[in-house]
Amino acid sequence: MPSLLELVRAHTDLDDDDVAWLHRLMADWQIIADLSFADLVLWLPDREGRGFWAGGQMRPTTGPTSLADDVMGTFVPVGRRRMLDESFEFGRLVREGDPEWRDDVPVRVEVIPVRRSGRIIALVARNTNLLGVRTPSRLELSYLQTAAELTQMIAGGWFPPTGQRSGHADSPRVGDGFLRLDDAGKVVYASPNALSVYRRLGLHGDLTNLVLADLTRELVPPRRRPDEESLSAVLGGRADRDTEVATDEVALIVRSIPLRPLGERIGAVILVRDVSDLRRRDRELVTKDATIREIHHRVKNNLQTVAALLRLQARRTSQPEARSALEEAVRRVGSIAIVHETLSQAVEETVDFDEIADRLGRMVTDVSVLGDRVQVLRTGSFGVLPSETATALAMVLTETLQNAVEHGYPAPPDLPDTEARDGRILIDARRIVGRLHISVQDDGVGLPSGFDLDGSTSLGLSIVRTLVESELGGLIEIGAAPAGHGARVQIDVPLS
Repeated sequence: MPSLLELVRAHTDLDDDDVAWLHRLMADWQIIADLSFADLVLWLPDREGRGFWAGGQMRPTTGPTSLADDVMGTFVPVGRRRMLDESFEFGRLVREGDPEWRDDVPVRVEVIPVRRSGRIIALVARNTNLLGVRTPSRLELSYLQTAAELTQMIAGGWFPPTGQRSGHADSPRVGDGFLRLDDAGKVVYASPNALSVYRRLGLHGDLTNLVLADLTRELVPPRRRPDEESLSAVLGGRADRDTEVATDEVALIVRSIPLRPLGERIGAVILVRDVSDLRRRDRELVTKDATIREIHHRVKNNLQTVAALLRLQARRTSQPEARSALEEAVRRVGSIAIVHETLSQAVEETVDFDEIADRLGRMVTDVSVLGDRVQVLRTGSFGVLPSETATALAMVLTETLQNAVEHGYPAPPDLPDTEARDGRILIDARRIVGRLHISVQDDGVGLPSGFDLDGSTSLGLSIVRTLVESELGGLIEIGAAPAGHGARVQIDVPLS
């Protein structure tokens, strides 16, 4: 199914400003569909004047649909739908006297021109399933009156409003709570849902004939209100915006749409939604996230304490083998601590592993006798990884880099450490079809003659192999570097 932008570029002469206008219209046309109890279809004029392309479709949530199938992307030539031709040519609303029959369903059709800067840039067809029409209640009459005024605003170029819309993802809909205000901000009509919302806020009695902004000031403590300008503009029906008001127990999102069918404001429609449960869950999630970050922070601190104790013990140990083993343990604990430190600063239980890989490379070379004579460089990107994968992979990378530094660039026994050879270790990370491929390649002395991973008794290599194959469910391969000198470790793990 083509998008609006694809249809515009392929078949129309509309410019970017026209498309932006249509996007703003479609951002709010669920409200019009619900108030009208009707399906809406956006028709775009073909650049060659051959007809119209369906660039958008919206079904109502308040009534039965009149369009069983999607029409997005379909083409109607000139002459087939007289109402489309007439509305586009004369720039006015066109209503059909007799209903159309579609699959034994009578459908009343109305076509509204979409005007921008004095030009007709599109048409909106409103299709009402008459089988769903019954004797209208006061609520339905208020809906239909408001829908008629909004369609007049579309035809006159006053809707959608200019300016930036709110970013509220949970903006209220018609069924959440509907109020009509007059031009003074007084409530003319309130739906039962809107009345219930305000009673949860603390109202006793009815909403009709009350000034909504003044009432809200009485019910909401000053510390929980929006700024005075926003409250007056939204609750007074003077600005097309939304805002949030709350007490300690109840939170509401309020959306205002000024009504100016002939250009001058005659009142406004106010939509309200009780989001108390959503805000309570948001607070619980924030508390949970903070708790998790604090746990990671404490784990990091504990690991650093363990590393410090091991380091202290290594300094007091006179046996070289024991000291070396303790120093290796310090590095392993430190690599896990880096992961938890990163998680303690993250909002989610995932980490950007590129930063961890770079820190591990610096850590390994800093504690090496070679110091900065061996460089660890990274190409490619590990991307974002879950915490479980990151912890295991940090251990694997630490052991692999440590082996490369220690065994790839040894100092001759009869020469001081300063005469050990310089080197470069390259980490390359690539995400390929749901898998993470890692290569660690050095330009050192290479693997010993007859090296066999299966027969190796190295504790470091045993840790690496166990973590890669059992913990990460991946594969590991160790061999000579392609350049002819040095070694290369290749690791391939699945990405969940």
